[in-house]
Amino acid sequence: MRPTLDTDFFSLALPRAIGHRGCAGTYPENTMVSFQAAVDVGARYLELDIHTSRDGKVVVSHDGELERACGRGGVIRQLDYADIASADAGFTFSPDGGSFPFRGRGIRIPLLHEVLSAFATTRFVIEIKQTEPSVVPALLGVLDETRMRRMVLVASEYQAPIDEMRAFAPEIPTNFPYQEVAGFLQAVASRSADYRPPGDALQIPPEYESWRLVSPETVEAAHRFGVEIHVWTVNEESEMRELLELGVDGILSDFPARLLKVIREMSLH
Repeated sequence: MRPTLDTDFFSLALPRAIGHRGCAGTYPENTMVSFQAAVDVGARYLELDIHTSRDGKVVVSHDGELERACGRGGVIRQLDYADIASADAGFTFSPDGGSFPFRGRGIRIPLLHEVLSAFATTRFVIEIKQTEPSVVPALLGVLDETRMRRMVLVASEYQAPIDEMRAFAPEIPTNFPYQEVAGFLQAVASRSADYRPPGDALQIPPEYESWRLVSPETVEAAHRFGVEIHVWTVNEESEMRELLELGVDGILSDFPARLLKVIREMSLH
């Protein structure tokens, strides 16, 4: 059973190989070079994270601060985008823990508008990381400007932005925030017959603390309830194969080329 929303996000064949923050294992995450690298190896889905700047721009960044990715201080919501764009988004990335091949190469934190415009035939998982102030109106504005409403799934671990997105744009598919994941798992455990899924795709890790979240039972239940199950963040080929054999619908990986290779190999058999 598949989601029935009027959207192109789910229109491609399964399984969905989703480049996590682009190609974050080999390029600075959430940057244009990272997204381009993922698309170049064949990824048709990209995952990214958003905040808003002080001047209301939708900025593609996992963290609300610049320190981890750029090696300098600054809070995104307290800075105009011109200040954010002056940071070196390749500064701290190291593929081996010792070299910094992207430092000083002019790589910056991009705007969502430019990412969506550059990859207009790609599907996106857009994760809202900021709850205050709300990013939803600005996000919908960018989706309308780029004509990408049909190409996205909006995600968040927080309930408030997902509730707001569903209220303002019910045609856009969403994930299950933390509390809704718990509700789904409770429905599976209790074998509930009247459970109604609030979202369209469960996006969960394989396990959480001592709980195994992705199992034959949860995959079967998700499909019975009419939702997809996407697993993050999976970088080892053996685990990719195990999850695909379970029947998960998508995998988020820092190494999309590795994931696509596994999918090709499994399809041959």
